[in-house]
Amino acid sequence: MSGTVRFEKWHHRNDSAENALIFPDGCRDVLVVREPGKREKVLLTDLDFQPRVSKLAEGTRITGFRLRPGAVVTDEVLLAVARDCAQVEELLGNALDETNDLDDVIVALTLPQVTVDYVSKQAGVSLRTLQRRFREHGLPSPEYWRLLARARRAAGLLASDLPLVEIASACGFSDQAHMTRDLKRWFGGSPAQLRRDPYCLSLLSQPALGNWTGEQISTR
Repeated sequence: MSGTVRFEKWHHRNDSAENALIFPDGCRDVLVVREPGKREKVLLTDLDFQPRVSKLAEGTRITGFRLRPGAVVTDEVLLAVARDCAQVEELLGNALDETNDLDDVIVALTLPQVTVDYVSKQAGVSLRTLQRRFREHGLPSPEYWRLLARARRAAGLLASDLPLVEIASACGFSDQAHMTRDLKRWFGGSPAQLRRDPYCLSLLSQPALGNWTGEQISTR
């Protein structure tokens, strides 16, 4: 995992009240939120299992730091960021400098056609031990990462001109209907609906699980 990008910095500002659509992406974000007339606050988002909407007040400004898939930061780091937001990048960089023993496992679970059992064997541990390690890190089970990565890989290919049946096959779904059920579950729309929505496709193409630095969406 040497050289892995620890976080991606992003900004958002809305000039009017907004219902921001958020898709599951396998990443937590540290947010520095500034709302008109309120004190600046620092938040750590949760991992999502389905789409959700975040209501933003008019004039809200957010500086976000999307952590690499599976990464977490402690309450102590968040408190340090809240005390001195000007140092947020240094504080997060130091906190995420050390990779944990699940970083490579999570990347492996994003690869096409893999199974959790195969990844556990490649990691040299039993399936039960691997599941326990995820719980110890406060993370969803290995199957969460495999299924979400598969769905995000398919969603990433919707911007291409590949037929849906070929995308389903390339991403390891049993058939197109299987892919449709999974994309509806994770992203709230069928492949055809998502394909017709440039805004949703742009959200699903942002760096996250399956297309983080060093990971590539592939049909192979």
